[in-house]
Parts: sequence; structure tokens; C-alpha cells
Amino acid sequence: MKKIIFAAVTLAVLAPAYSQELKTEDDKTLYYLGRMVSRNLKQFNLTPEEGKMVVLGFSESLDGKDSRVEDSYGQKIGEFISKKQEAMAAEEKAKAKPFLDKAAKEKGSKKMKSGLIYKETKKGKGASPKADDMVKVHYHGTFMDGKVFDSSVERKQPAEFPLGAVIPCWTEGVQMMKTGGKATLTCPSDIAYGDEGRPPFIPGGATLVFEVELLDIVKPEKPETTPAGAGKPEAPKTEKK
Repeated sequence: MKKIIFAAVTLAVLAPAYSQELKTEDDKTLYYLGRMVSRNLKQFNLTPEEGKMVVLGFSESLDGKDSRVEDSYGQKIGEFISKKQEAMAAEEKAKAKPFLDKAAKEKGSKKMKSGLIYKETKKGKGASPKADDMVKVHYHGTFMDGKVFDSSVERKQPAEFPLGAVIPCWTEGVQMMKTGGKATLTCPSDIAYGDEGRPPFIPGGATLVFEVELLDIVKPEKPETTPAGAGKPEAPKTEKK
């Protein structure tokens, strides 16, 4: 996949800025603001030529110059982003096909109807969770190239969440495990984050690989005596993995 290359693009427009040192706290804050803007733009997968147009608009606006186009072009941004996301997702899926085929043929792998490729790497001896159970796990999530995007293992902090509140790949795969066991879940985008992905961390159409260790099935705490008329507490809101 092509990457946005702002270093080369902006050099001609904002060359003096790159020679400046970060001397003050404000310098450092503004520098970080620039990095945040760039990070948010990465999800659009702009070409260098497209990046030039973004930098041109950015620099002329900062200089107080009148816009070269009408405000109505702001309404076209959503359409532009959608087209970019669709193209990126299609590219990711095309790259994933040989990877998924290879993973499915590995010894010990099982390919499910959903597309999940499940491979047990350590047998568990405990019970298997149900979709409505709360589970405690360690996980290590990578892209096809092995790059880590999220890892409770690296944070050295297990995660707990309702199994039915995560991506379908997890809901299905972790139910196949037993407590104390480990497995690799290879998740096509259709049962992960779909064509939209989870910008800016996970691109649309991305196949994800999770190494999962099921540490425990967390039993719900016994509720305290509730006074008559008191309502039930709301379930905690959990982000999808």
C-alpha cells in the first residue's frame, strides 16, 4: 500500500520549518499538533500529488489568502474519503487471499464457515466460555506482515470483556478455547473491522491475526441487596476489540 509522504511534499512549501529546532514548550506543542494532523490524514492513503494539494490549502489558509475554491467543496470530502476507503479495502482483501489460503493449510488449522482460521497452540484444561460470558485474556494482535497493532502481552495487563461485545472473529474463536489454552485466530476483515476498519489504527479490509490465551471465565459478582424500586445498574460499555 502506498504511504502518504509529507516530508518530501512539504519540503518545497515549508522548507524553513524543517531547519528549526524545538526550543520552547510552545514549539514542541505545535510540532506535536502537526504530527496529529498528519496522523489523521494517513487514513486517506493520499498519493504525493494529492498530498501537495492538501499542503497547498493548509499553507495558504495559514497565510490568510483567499480560497481558490468555493465552500461547497467541503461537502465533497466525504465522497472522496469513501472512494479512497473502498479502494484501500479492495487492495487489502486482494493481498489477504494468499495469506489466508496459506494459514488455512497449516498443520492444526481449522477454517470455519465464517472464514475464521482457528489454530490451537496449547490445550486448555478448563471450561469453554459462552458468548454471553465475561472472559479474561491475554492477546497479541498483528497485521499480515507481523506488525503489532495492539497487545495486552506487551502492556503486561490482561484484558477483561464480555465475549459478545467484541468482533465476531473473537466471539466465535474464543468459544472454541478452554481455560488455560492458547490459540491463533486469523480473522478476515469480514469478521473483524470490515471495509471501514478502525482509523487511524486499523485500515479498512485488513486481515488480523491474534494470539490469544484464555486465562479465565470471570464469574459475575453477586449483586448486593437492592432496595425496592431501585433499577438495575447499566452494563458497562465495552469497546470492540
